Amino acid sequence: MNWKDFSKLIKFRLTFLVVFSASISFLIGCKANKEIGGVINWKNWVILVIGGFLVTGAANCFNEIIEKDYDKLMKRTKDRPIPAGHMTTGQALILGLLMSLGGVFLLGSLNLVTGLLSIFSVLFYAFAYTPLKRISPIAVFVGAIPGALPPLIGYVAAFAHGKIDEIAVILFGIQFVWQFPHFWAIAWVLDDDYKLAGFRLLPTGKRDAGSAIFAFASALILVPVSLLPTIYGYGGYWVGAVSLICSLVFLYLALMLLIKRDIPSARKLMFGSFFYLPVVQLMFLFDFIGK
Repeated sequence: MNWKDFSKLIKFRLTFLVVFSASISFLIGCKANKEIGGVINWKNWVILVIGGFLVTGAANCFNEIIEKDYDKLMKRTKDRPIPAGHMTTGQALILGLLMSLGGVFLLGSLNLVTGLLSIFSVLFYAFAYTPLKRISPIAVFVGAIPGALPPLIGYVAAFAHGKIDEIAVILFGIQFVWQFPHFWAIAWVLDDDYKLAGFRLLPTGKRDAGSAIFAFASALILVPVSLLPTIYGYGGYWVGAVSLICSLVFLYLALMLLIKRDIPSARKLMFGSFFYLPVVQLMFLFDFIGK
């Protein structure tokens, strides 16, 4: 197995984005932690990054093991290491188990709550969300739960006893709601490929007005949710202004999908989602640092 195969097995770009989200939330947690005077514990940050990478990589590994037969049917996944024959299921399973054990151990060393949340995220993503993708569009809702856990895990990891407060819930909430227009935009773009494997991820099961309405409605809900840091006094006017602008641009892209209902519009919404989350999270962090 070479690095290219390993990168595809753990879905490196997705894993990187997940770890990035958790690491930013950890820094926010450190600044909010009065017990340590708002000082960033860089040692624990490194532990979180490594542990988060291993746990996320393991979850993606289990996902590919379960979907190996379906990956063969889709153009974008048929060259993954298992369906391409570059790796056996047994090899991938051992690698996934080792990564999950190592990741949970590292995250659990920060505090018990972080360790337990990481276990839940792996199990829920691999064994609840993954099989549901072929059964019902409700899979997107189910998948949004472990998908929103990284910022919660990152924030909780900044506290010795795993504190879950309003800031933690807000970070979770923003990423939770963001995932719906994000996933539905991806599902719209890749619908033809997904159907080859029997995946049902669009709300109505097809590219139509109904699916576009769901994407638009979720982007609309994201507007007030993104303002929660400012509304509850944890973020200043700058983070509120940037979040509002980003949310309105995101909403506009969702509106264009609703009006045009075509793949180019969905692709713009998809790419917009890639920029939206890190910008909003980084602004929240910079606002905390500036206090």
